[in-house]
Amino acid sequence: MEFAIGDFTVCACAFAGWLDIAMVAVLCALLMAGYPVAFSLAGTALLFATLGLAFGVFDIAFLRPFPQRVFGAVTNVTLIAVPMFIFMGVILEKSKIAEELLEAMAKLFGSLRGGLGLSVTVVGALLAASTGIVGATVVTMGLLSLPTMLRRGYDPAFSSGSIAAAGTLGQIIPPSIVLILLGDVVSNAYQKAQLEQGVFAPETVSVGDLFAGALIPGLMLVGMYLLWQIFVAATQPKKAPAIPAAERGEVKDVWIDALKVLPPPLLLIVAVLGSILAGIATPTEAASVGAIGALLIAGARMAPKGSILAGRPAVFASAAAIIGLVALTGLLDLRLGRESISAIETAGIALALLFFALTPWGVVASLIQLHRQKTLAPIVDQTARVTTMVFTILIGAALFSLVFRGLGGDETVHAALEATPGGIIGAVVTVMLVMFVLGFFLDFIEITFVVVPLVGPPLLAMGVDPVWLGVMMAINLQTSFLTPPFGFALFYLRGVAPPEVRTAHIYRGAIPYIAIQLLALGVLALFPGLATALPDLLYR
Repeated sequence: MEFAIGDFTVCACAFAGWLDIAMVAVLCALLMAGYPVAFSLAGTALLFATLGLAFGVFDIAFLRPFPQRVFGAVTNVTLIAVPMFIFMGVILEKSKIAEELLEAMAKLFGSLRGGLGLSVTVVGALLAASTGIVGATVVTMGLLSLPTMLRRGYDPAFSSGSIAAAGTLGQIIPPSIVLILLGDVVSNAYQKAQLEQGVFAPETVSVGDLFAGALIPGLMLVGMYLLWQIFVAATQPKKAPAIPAAERGEVKDVWIDALKVLPPPLLLIVAVLGSILAGIATPTEAASVGAIGALLIAGARMAPKGSILAGRPAVFASAAAIIGLVALTGLLDLRLGRESISAIETAGIALALLFFALTPWGVVASLIQLHRQKTLAPIVDQTARVTTMVFTILIGAALFSLVFRGLGGDETVHAALEATPGGIIGAVVTVMLVMFVLGFFLDFIEITFVVVPLVGPPLLAMGVDPVWLGVMMAINLQTSFLTPPFGFALFYLRGVAPPEVRTAHIYRGAIPYIAIQLLALGVLALFPGLATALPDLLYR
């Protein structure tokens, strides 16, 4: 009997030493079984905290910071940008602005072989820079472009791959939701790594750094997509024919339509990204500008021409006021309460107050128009759903990370990375491979909140540049969105594709773009300056 009890004790102690690894395995099993992510994270954490307490290997003190973690998450100034960028993207989707962009670009590029594919990529880049939401972009372009491309004689695989790949550009081109979440997580990991190394005045990494770092790699990826489509059109013209001249319309009309549709989204992109990169606004402040700007664009599109108080004049006045505010902020010091304020600054402050008073006019008018068109309720509903999902997962991930750390998971991950052959390069390659595989099964939000906090501090402690690492992770997550058989972008497209487009077409069409993204990842690994040069130039 004593021998049996002794055996049981030895087995229990051995199992307790593997609780952190078992915790990750159980979480993966629950997620693959289809249980909700947030509740799988929290439930697994509570289960293994109980087991850890039972085996005497977990200190309940690790759970005491959890309320502060929750409070910190919902009051995090950086994360406030998430619902506003989501709101901005949903407005552009629901108000048919994306549809107009696709139609205008299709006519503009239609005279070229592969022109519809080029137009899809360009619009995908514009929507990525306007919304940062992958699912909405893929579904929108799948509904609007895929039937048109098939009707024009385009190869189903080429068409599907072009749309799925263009839709994933929202992962890497700022203002990306992925970059916002990664920016917050990488910043925390970087500070933790420095504190563990004895640096008690740690450097910080902001979302603006990641936005600047991702801009050149994102544009490089767009260029690679376009080059591939041009190559296919030149070498296999039957896969991507030009639209007959009789169906394209007059060249003058095509350019007039394009000039009507393009300026508003371009101005919105310049206002959001330009204000961040120029240091005029933080990402959160720029997100508010983007949300209001998208609202005004939708209001101007839907407003009746004859209405003055609630029509386009109100919208245009508010838009001009916002542009004026951004310009004044960049040119003058508008702070009040200073000892010395020049006459020009006093006039600027007065003008800024006038602009500020004009802004609500167009916003209210736009809300009225969206309500009349029965679009406001779906916009608010979808924004609330996506935002709730993000923050619920964040809270579950916070509990998971605390329990995992209490069970010694940090030491396990650190030891595993240090033992990886090849030093820093081997550790980075291993992490990238793990994230790539996890991307088949998990959404980018789960990977960002669960995996990155675990592997980030050890990698950054080895001397890896945080901006470069964040951009590499973003491109890696984007690649996993396209990879068969579980790529989320492929599922989104499959859900809206016509019956004649088979799943095999979608998978086959995605393969060249996966290769392109892996090539881009390799180029970025060889030339880190592509990600670090612009942030260093702007902020260092």
